[in-house]
Amino acid sequence: MEVSSRRRALLKVIVLGDSGVGKTSLMNRYVYKKFNQQYKATIGADFVTKELQVDDKDVTLQIWDTAGQERFQSLGSAFYRGSDCCVLVYDVNVLKSFETLTNWHDEFLKQVDPVHPDVFPFVLLGNKIDIDGEKKAREWCSSKGDIPYFETSAKEDYYVDDAFQSVAKVALQTDHQHDM
Repeated sequence: MEVSSRRRALLKVIVLGDSGVGKTSLMNRYVYKKFNQQYKATIGADFVTKELQVDDKDVTLQIWDTAGQERFQSLGSAFYRGSDCCVLVYDVNVLKSFETLTNWHDEFLKQVDPVHPDVFPFVLLGNKIDIDGEKKAREWCSSKGDIPYFETSAKEDYYVDDAFQSVAKVALQTDHQHDM
């Protein structure tokens, strides 16, 4: 067996977006294959881990779920430190959650202060497509340097695995890898 020669990577991923867009639901769908109809706001931050394979690498995604309320944004810098990728989530049916994406994006970059902010990996998820789709996001993604975009539904399990596979791939492309 050649398992020992395989490279391992631990990737820290931060999930950001307005309250109620489905950040926790997406993570629970991806990691536990579950969806809960009951909405419960996240307080502060919490994380889950998921093992996956990307090409010849064993990857552990450490996915941080953050509160979408403004009052928790001050917690940002501590949680964001050492991030390899940032996932921005909006509800395709709630225009305001799309309009605040630039704030989340810019605030994250301000807190993390990466050496090359223009190439820091972001992925955008337009969630809740089981309700109704939105296409504006593609333009926004291209204006931010062609951020990968997925429309997802945690409830119906549409494209959740694909989205997080992409998260791992873009996070692996950064120079600041934490090989375990």
